[in-house]
Amino acid sequence: MAIKKIGLASRCDRHDVLDMVRSIIANFQSKVQIYVSTATADVLDIEGTPIEKMRDEGVELIISVGGDGTVLRNIAKMKDPLPVLGINMGTLGFLVDVEPEDAIETIEEVLYGFSYLERMRVDVFLNGEMLETATNEIAVMSAKPAKIIQFEVYVSDCLLDEMRADGVVFATPTGSTAYAMSAGGPIINPRVNAIVVVPVAPFKLSSRPWVIPSDSEITVKLSDHKKEAVIAIDGQKSYRIKPDDIVKLRKSKYPARFVRISDTCFYERVQRKLS
Repeated sequence: MAIKKIGLASRCDRHDVLDMVRSIIANFQSKVQIYVSTATADVLDIEGTPIEKMRDEGVELIISVGGDGTVLRNIAKMKDPLPVLGINMGTLGFLVDVEPEDAIETIEEVLYGFSYLERMRVDVFLNGEMLETATNEIAVMSAKPAKIIQFEVYVSDCLLDEMRADGVVFATPTGSTAYAMSAGGPIINPRVNAIVVVPVAPFKLSSRPWVIPSDSEITVKLSDHKKEAVIAIDGQKSYRIKPDDIVKLRKSKYPARFVRISDTCFYERVQRKLS
């Protein structure tokens, strides 16, 4: 076996997912050293290892069992993410390529060696302090449902637009097929180093989606000094922002890494997922 140590993490609220985790452990524990994430291990009543410490233990890839949300949570826990192989136990699954019936066979093949794709992520700063790193998107939304907010978006200190909208989504190419797509944004090939800016239900007809270079620094400021907003990162964590707060977005030096398991082109894959 080329691979000696793997990590295993999953969602913990479904019996079929936990059964898949048990099957993976049973099939491969005699072949490689398996480090199970703390949350999953607690449910299985076995010893666990925090995902953020797996790189230090020499783990070479993470097998994530669940849906896209599980993958995003696992990546978010790692400063410099290990390659991830996603087993699709969710719904649509743009970040999880392996179907349950193919899981054992695929893992068997991957353990003899694998290649991976790197995808850009975005660091999020609030008033100069780093909050999180986003793999999919950053959404700035009104703190009150059905209320629009007014805000300014700057790209490298140049005003991109002053918007009145329910919010705005800043998506990586990976996230362009998620919330940004649903809000009317374009689908971006992951090979394109860019950030998509998509207004959500804008008041002005002239407020349209933008595609900007990934090395741009993006600044968001609230214009209405009576309203607060919420910034949500990958749909996992959220922070309330006040009118005087300044949000900045910068390309992270630590990309997400996804194990390559097929040569299916990006466009065919998207068509298959959305059909």
